[in-house]
Amino acid sequence: MLDIELIRRNPAQVKDRLALRDRELTSLVDAVLQLDAKRRSLLRELEALRAERNAKSKQVGAFKRTGQDTTLVEEEVRRIKQQIERYEEELSFVESQLREALLRIPNLPHESVPAGADESENVEVRRWGAPKEFHFQAKPHWEIGERLGLFDFERASKLSGSRFVVLKDWGAKLERALINFMLDLHAQKGYREVLPPHLVRPEVLLGTGQLPKFEEELYRCERDELYLIPTAEVPLTNLYREEILSEGDLPIYMVSYTPCYRREAGSYGKDIRGIIRQHQFNKVELVKIVKPESSYEELEKMTSDAEEVLRLLGLPYRVVLLCTGDLGFSSAKTYDIEVWFPSQNRYREVSSCSNCEDFQARRMNTRYRDGQGRLHFVHTLNGSGLAVGRTLAALLENYQQEDGSVVVPEVLRDYLKAEVLRP
Repeated sequence: MLDIELIRRNPAQVKDRLALRDRELTSLVDAVLQLDAKRRSLLRELEALRAERNAKSKQVGAFKRTGQDTTLVEEEVRRIKQQIERYEEELSFVESQLREALLRIPNLPHESVPAGADESENVEVRRWGAPKEFHFQAKPHWEIGERLGLFDFERASKLSGSRFVVLKDWGAKLERALINFMLDLHAQKGYREVLPPHLVRPEVLLGTGQLPKFEEELYRCERDELYLIPTAEVPLTNLYREEILSEGDLPIYMVSYTPCYRREAGSYGKDIRGIIRQHQFNKVELVKIVKPESSYEELEKMTSDAEEVLRLLGLPYRVVLLCTGDLGFSSAKTYDIEVWFPSQNRYREVSSCSNCEDFQARRMNTRYRDGQGRLHFVHTLNGSGLAVGRTLAALLENYQQEDGSVVVPEVLRDYLKAEVLRP
């Protein structure tokens, strides 16, 4: 959520930054300003009415002490009270509308984010590793996995429909090996492992920005008014909602493995084959809660931590800085890490690392107290470290052999107790 004071002081600046995302967003700023003006007007009216009521009430007391008739004054007090109640009801409605309008405004892009309309205008920052040249036709990961008996899409469809997979034998073991490898690696870098609930309340999703805008992407358990998490970012970041941390508590680094649940609304026709885009998938997530002055340094470190997973696995990748038009709702700046897929002859996203600045903290009311006793909103960061299924798919494609086998990267061999997966 944006700071209402910032919108009041610099509406033109806020509009200019939002217009880099989408020019239509500027109308939301106008709506906020109108509602905020109405709210402040009602507050002034209420303050005046309450002062008048108090003065009249004192007059009633004075009349009674001197034996004067209080009928007219008491009638005036009742009239003012009724007027106050009407204004309070209107104020409550306006404040609700104002909060709803604020919740629909995305974060402002950081000044270092390139302007652009969509993903075609993202900026490549760096590459690591050279894509392997095969002397045979590289197969897609689903063909490799089905031949090795790792994937069962047909039975998954029987259980749950499309965009699900059953991992079997070496497939299940490879997924588990990747999860453990990622968790162990990030723990060595100071991230504290957390295993949160997979079901959360609506206010938790509101805190990180999935609600109200992305309701259609979420799986909702209506009977209990709970939602399945779309990413571990949601429960991890909200662990400290409505809390005041001490300066000594920061920075907080967390890592978590969870399944993630997404409807993938609007993605029909995309990535129908394979495990790139599933309704349920596993992910290792990184979350940082830090002081504002260090958050951009922490973003660079987090991105490097996620990159190291791919470097140790020997998977070629590139890092891309998202432009304003491709930026996520809560993010001020995001790096995407894209891993090489030989069968597609292209890089595909396997991680997004984002600095949300104080945008989520304001929605969650998460603050810290500095050494002088002053309160500040924290900055929150999140990143995939990594999406496990996509990493598995990239591994199968990059380490495939002509005979249909797949070489296991050295860093996974102790986890998997195997060097080669054979049909």
